[in-house]
Amino acid sequence: MSTPAHDSPGDPLGRERSHLSASRSALRAMREDVEALDISDVTANWVNAEVLARQIDERIKALADLSDTPLFFGRLDYLHAPGAEQAEGAEGESFYIGRRHVHDADGDPMVIDWRAPVSQPFYRASKKDPMDVALRRRFGYTGGDLTAYEDEHLSDPTEAATTSKLLQQEIERPRVGPMRDIVATIQPEQDEIVRSGLSGSVCVQGGPGTGKTAVGLHRVAYLLYAHRERLARTGTLVIGPNRSFLHYIEQVLPALGELTVRQATVDDLVAQVEVRGADDAAAAVVKGDARMAEVLRRAVYSHVTMPTDPVVVVRGSRRWRVPAYELEDIVRELLDRGIRYGAARDALPQRIAHAVLVQMERAGEAPDDRVQDAVARNSAVKAAMKAVWPPVDPAKLVLRLLTDPDFLATHAEGVLTEDEQKTILWAKPVRSVKSAKWSAADAVLIDETSDLVERTPSLGHVVLDEAQDLSPMQYRAVGRRCSTGSATVLGDLAQGTTPWATRSWQEALTHLGKPDAVIEELTAGFRVPTDVITYASRLLPHIAPGLTPVASVRENPGFFALRPIAGDDEAVAACEELLRNEGSTGLIAADARIPALSEALSAAGLTHLAPGQETTRTTRLTLVPASLAKGLEYDYVVLDEPQAVVDGEPDERTGLRRLYVALTRAVSGLIVTHAAPLPPQLS
Repeated sequence: MSTPAHDSPGDPLGRERSHLSASRSALRAMREDVEALDISDVTANWVNAEVLARQIDERIKALADLSDTPLFFGRLDYLHAPGAEQAEGAEGESFYIGRRHVHDADGDPMVIDWRAPVSQPFYRASKKDPMDVALRRRFGYTGGDLTAYEDEHLSDPTEAATTSKLLQQEIERPRVGPMRDIVATIQPEQDEIVRSGLSGSVCVQGGPGTGKTAVGLHRVAYLLYAHRERLARTGTLVIGPNRSFLHYIEQVLPALGELTVRQATVDDLVAQVEVRGADDAAAAVVKGDARMAEVLRRAVYSHVTMPTDPVVVVRGSRRWRVPAYELEDIVRELLDRGIRYGAARDALPQRIAHAVLVQMERAGEAPDDRVQDAVARNSAVKAAMKAVWPPVDPAKLVLRLLTDPDFLATHAEGVLTEDEQKTILWAKPVRSVKSAKWSAADAVLIDETSDLVERTPSLGHVVLDEAQDLSPMQYRAVGRRCSTGSATVLGDLAQGTTPWATRSWQEALTHLGKPDAVIEELTAGFRVPTDVITYASRLLPHIAPGLTPVASVRENPGFFALRPIAGDDEAVAACEELLRNEGSTGLIAADARIPALSEALSAAGLTHLAPGQETTRTTRLTLVPASLAKGLEYDYVVLDEPQAVVDGEPDERTGLRRLYVALTRAVSGLIVTHAAPLPPQLS
């Protein structure tokens, strides 16, 4: 049973507070009911008991009442009960929209999950299309206390459409601590992406502050709500660019009641060897090129040799002979099928055994499956398999390719040029896999080789954030993890800061194995102030020609200043100035400048954090290397020496893209300090 469709005169704010209090009590009762469950007599064995206990524990955590997080943030008053006949005089219903479902002791809803179909008009309804909604009410909170509300009478033709002040305040609220959800502020174009189906893959091109990361995370939460049983079996994964970024976003899904989504970097996914080395840009570009997949495929299957001798199987007093030409036919048939190297190798003894069984049947015997299995395990068959189709160790194979010029030349012929081959060859010989100083790109090659040998298990859904920085081979590594599932790809071509950065989403999606994915573009900026994004957009013609600039929808134009300085103490002074405001402050600088600035901050008595460390009310300053700034946001930013940021990269375009990222991390204000001249592209 839902609340009355329309307020009666009196104290509406007081009634809403009463509903909030009653909803919190109902949520507490739901949690206590789960905590009181006795499972001692309902499980068949200790394994089932462990599984059930874990599920109950997760349910208890999902029902936690976060004191500073509003239990509901909106209300919808429908003209008619959803799904009912819209007959004249029919009474409508009201629903409170929140982060999770809450029901009373009778099972009637107190709060409706934002992902439920009945909640969708909260995000999509408008004066042009009210979706049978009479009233949309938004609530304002201070901490966990309900302090304000704001109404839109969507079906009233006499009321003009207006911009929600509470919505604007929520969007512009200062950032302290990790990333928060945007469940109360999802816009119609974002909601369409969030609620798109599980079967299709989606790519979201979004400039700074357009909410693409939040959209991706909320899409995971929605899919887990709509397809929980299926995704519980197949699994979900969020992939981010680095650990700092993952730490920053890790609280969003738990705040929405989702606790089981794994988070990882691409390096985590392919970590079969210890990465202790690094490639120069030229070698990394070649190793990351999709052509390397063909080189690896050739190298793997080069281990297969055609048989020259027959296989003779002795069983009792009989000898069964499979001639070499018949063995060759079996091998060629397995190669032509295109199955994994390891699967074909496992199938070879059975194929040889089948050939023996055919001879037995012709001789009048009646062998069964047990005889075939016994023949497949025969020493002569095993010896033939080892000679014809030997096992392949992925790491050893990649090591040989990178250290043996002749082996590489044989398998890269017509694929890589001689210069490209020389670029990726190691200068010094390596004795073993363990002693090798593998790079991140080498680990991806080993992962590709492992998949050639044995298929990589697929998940149900993968979210790939900051995707523009991946190489084609990295896309393939991610694609293997969702080969039978779907993907949400998030990124901004203008923020590609690797020499192998994505040139087009269609190309990237092809490498991912999702060429039919829908490409959506978000251009409304909710985070970066107008003056800041306008200044940063001067770089777009130089780093991503043709890309639509972000248009800030914030009412607050923000604070922006360019300041020529004489020394590091003036950059520190700019930080002190911004720290007088509420919220977080980031000092972003070229990586090489970080030690000097850290020393200057400490000398001034300014305590500061590293990226990934959580800000607090007392420590709100983070010193950020430009290479780790992507995906992070701060209320205020001091950007130190833009030209040094550009010069810190291997080429100018990559440097300008790194600068574009650094310029767009501010939510409320930006001060650019520089002793050296600014890059001419900012003129």
